[in-house]
Amino acid sequence: MNPRLRKLTLTAHVTSSVGWLGAVAVFVVLAVVGLNGQDPQDVRGAYLAMELIGWYALVPLSFASLLTGLVQALGSAWGLFRHYWVACKLLINVVATVLLLVHMQVIGHVAGVAAQRTLADGDLVGMRVQLLADAGAALLVLIVAVALSVYKPKGLTRYGWRRQHEPRERQRLTADGDSAVGVAVR
Repeated sequence: MNPRLRKLTLTAHVTSSVGWLGAVAVFVVLAVVGLNGQDPQDVRGAYLAMELIGWYALVPLSFASLLTGLVQALGSAWGLFRHYWVACKLLINVVATVLLLVHMQVIGHVAGVAAQRTLADGDLVGMRVQLLADAGAALLVLIVAVALSVYKPKGLTRYGWRRQHEPRERQRLTADGDSAVGVAVR
């Protein structure tokens, strides 16, 4: 990629990733309000907002982060499978996106019940706790992805090591081949 396009894709990736992280942080706050809120209307509003944030912010931002991350990795020297930290970020993003889509079913169910009636303290407690726990775990995992991006721990994958050493090996073989041919011609 040329430098201008690389910066554009990097900006899109950072923006979507940070947006996803921020939306998850808001989701955690709403999950706390939904679980511990004293005002029934606040609880109802929290779960209805969680569904909207899920479908209109979390899901699109997770896919945008995944897509821009793929473009960024494939178009840069980092590559997609050359460095462990890049492969880890890819794995985190794919797993988090899949789990988010599964999680949206729980959110939809709780929001559907909240839309129909006021939730009492004992209603859907397991699901409401799950919403908070999952959102907290997602926040932690996304922070790990940010840390990987910032610190870029050293370490090449086997594929990355081979790719890095192939040119040297070809040069050595070419040099050895030239001298072998030179000896045979003399």
